[in-house]
Amino acid sequence: MSQKFQVLWADDEIDLLKPHLLFLEAKGCVITTVNSGIDAIEEVEKANFDVIFLDEMMPGMTGLETLQQIKQLKPQIPVVMITKSEEEQLMDEAIGGKIADYLIKPLNPSQIWLSVKRILQNRQLIDTRTAKNYQQEFRQIGEALNEASSPQAWTDLYKKLTFWEMEIDRTENKNMLEVLEAQKTEANSSFSRFVKANYLDWIAHPEEDAPLLSPQVLKEWVFPILKKKRPLFFILIDNLRLDQWEEIEPLLSPYFHIEEKSSYYSILPTTTAFARNSLFSGMMPAEMASRYPHLWEDENSDEGKNKNEELWLKLNLEKNKLPVRFSYHKILQMHEGKAILDQFHSLVQNEFTVLVYNFVDMISHARTDMKMIRELAPDESAYRSLTRSWFEHSSLFELMKKIQHAGGEVILTTDHGTKRVNKPYRIVGDKNVTTNLRYKQGKNLSFESGKVFEIRNPQEAQLPRLNVSSTYVFAVEDYFFAYPNNYNHYVNHYKDTFQHGGISLEEMIVPIVHLRSKR
Repeated sequence: MSQKFQVLWADDEIDLLKPHLLFLEAKGCVITTVNSGIDAIEEVEKANFDVIFLDEMMPGMTGLETLQQIKQLKPQIPVVMITKSEEEQLMDEAIGGKIADYLIKPLNPSQIWLSVKRILQNRQLIDTRTAKNYQQEFRQIGEALNEASSPQAWTDLYKKLTFWEMEIDRTENKNMLEVLEAQKTEANSSFSRFVKANYLDWIAHPEEDAPLLSPQVLKEWVFPILKKKRPLFFILIDNLRLDQWEEIEPLLSPYFHIEEKSSYYSILPTTTAFARNSLFSGMMPAEMASRYPHLWEDENSDEGKNKNEELWLKLNLEKNKLPVRFSYHKILQMHEGKAILDQFHSLVQNEFTVLVYNFVDMISHARTDMKMIRELAPDESAYRSLTRSWFEHSSLFELMKKIQHAGGEVILTTDHGTKRVNKPYRIVGDKNVTTNLRYKQGKNLSFESGKVFEIRNPQEAQLPRLNVSSTYVFAVEDYFFAYPNNYNHYVNHYKDTFQHGGISLEEMIVPIVHLRSKR
């Protein structure tokens, strides 16, 4: 062991522990011994230690009293409590005092050394094992990438890539991250080709080898619960990607059992106006626009793209003969989230409560427009961390705790994900072309063929036309559309921003989970 760990051991019978001390010294530890809690505190005041072993039963100041003093002086030092007692209350008090480990006498040297390694070398050991495990699975992922030929195979592959991205991100040196990012780039390129080859067939024949798509989400996940007359909260977090869900899931695990954890495919365009409205209505956009033109708002509408979500939802419930008592709420501001908490006692009386939280979408827009936010979240890892920080301190987390306390059930999902874009793609169109950076809808679109998915006949994708010659063009991988006019300024502003509307693993394959209270 190259590093010499400084160990403080406090025990009134320290002379009896000589074999253990010699064993640790042989492993390279430098041991300081004391016979009482008071002496231990004096040593902590004048020196620094990597770990402290603390006997619980010492004359004068007990181990628990000593622990409290040490944590006030230097809270960062890990303390291992050693005791002859297996009394549960004592364990509870020690754990509540933020001990790093708890050992029961009689001790053996290997047990003590394992505790030292677990506390002081945990990060290093995990880093080494994570890198080794990913290296072993690298080839398997590559083979799966080449062989993926179904929506489920691509979902499984994306989940595996996300798992390793987050595992490597938790390591200190992140040596393998560059390799994984290259593999993820290759996966997105292949996935884009897969979607281009199959998307129109999924729309034409949703019952044949197609993934679960936006219009089918409520019918498959929500309506079966409502038919059983079980009160349900449906929570949609706009723009939530799979990795962001994985980041916040541990915060919810103490409160909820995960009944089912899956994903579905967002329709194209992967935007609020199309994907979210389709989810609530249970219809594809073309049907929505033709049957309910007074409710349909396209991307260029001055009235807002999703102001009729509650009406779409009501139509969907009526169509499926579900006369449930429901309420719909959209939370855009902090005070709206607090208002939801205040009226929880009435919400819990509903059979169906729908809540849409737009904060993650607001983060992505703020990161584009505000330098400070971009500096706070310069990469994927920081973007996930920012999402976790928001959720941990949000009114939504407080609401989830209230739902758990009331014994409630939750379906949590999103409408689409978002993609970090870096490659500009020149496109020309008239003034009526949509402004989204990941897809364009309009006539007289001019662009180089290649890294796009063009739909010349929108009806084939069940998308509405703005006019007779309208076409849709979708960006793939990490490309974004840029106009030749003021090209450099445009590129500099939008490069390395999170956008949605196009085709990528992150935008299309999105999480959906069924949570049941642990209460």
